[in-house]
Amino acid sequence: MIESLHQGLQEEGVKVSISKLCDWFEVPRRSVYYRPIKASPKVQTRFAEPIKAMIEAEPSFGYRTVASLLGFNKNTVQRLFQLFGWQVKKRPIGFRPRVQALPSVAQAPNQRWATDLCRIWAGRDGWVVLALVIDCYTRELLGWHLSRSGKAKTAESALEQALIARYGSLGKVEMPFLLRSDNGLVFTSRSYTALVRSYGLQQEFITPHCPQQNGMVERVIRTLKEQCAHRHRFESLQHASRVIGDWISFYNNQRPHQSLAMKTPAMTYALAA
Repeated sequence: MIESLHQGLQEEGVKVSISKLCDWFEVPRRSVYYRPIKASPKVQTRFAEPIKAMIEAEPSFGYRTVASLLGFNKNTVQRLFQLFGWQVKKRPIGFRPRVQALPSVAQAPNQRWATDLCRIWAGRDGWVVLALVIDCYTRELLGWHLSRSGKAKTAESALEQALIARYGSLGKVEMPFLLRSDNGLVFTSRSYTALVRSYGLQQEFITPHCPQQNGMVERVIRTLKEQCAHRHRFESLQHASRVIGDWISFYNNQRPHQSLAMKTPAMTYALAA
């Protein structure tokens, strides 16, 4: 107030000192001259150093994942992410028309699984095909298979590996459940559909050209590519298989999920079993 009044009087040609104005209006002069100085934020190295080391090793990890893996308070980690600009940059998302359909979710383990295929560059072996099978309740990657062929045998191997991982052996399941996939040639082939029926599963197909309906497995494929495939230069199919296998083990047993209340898929299944 005093400063604006002093400036207005000067513009009108009246010369009055700020100290005189403070006396007239009984305002302490120190309140007029005081300029607050914002202190530099204090950073504790016991938090900053391990966080920096982890995001340098895994740049795609968000603050919640880092906080859970290090056992730190998530608000502390988020503050350091904001302070140092360590936030993960999000991809721009344009207009995406949605369709009304059941989401790929479940209320218990072995109620709905989802499966899909993707391509991975494997150096001298060229493009290879990765098939994945995920439990839509626990988010656990139960089965996977990597091969040079994108034929039905690749998807069949992933499904059989998932059944062995969950039930210990191959055979007809006691409680039939849904296996969701797209309408690709692999999942609609006679060989694959016959195999699914032989194990007592029921296929569930999404609407054509609507991959968002199979969003859970689509999202885990994106995560696998960002956190594993795109961060390694695979020399061969064998090299890719070894690295992807290690990452899937980490994903199932160590990586916390926000959608699972920061528990791992393996922990979620153990609690639900």
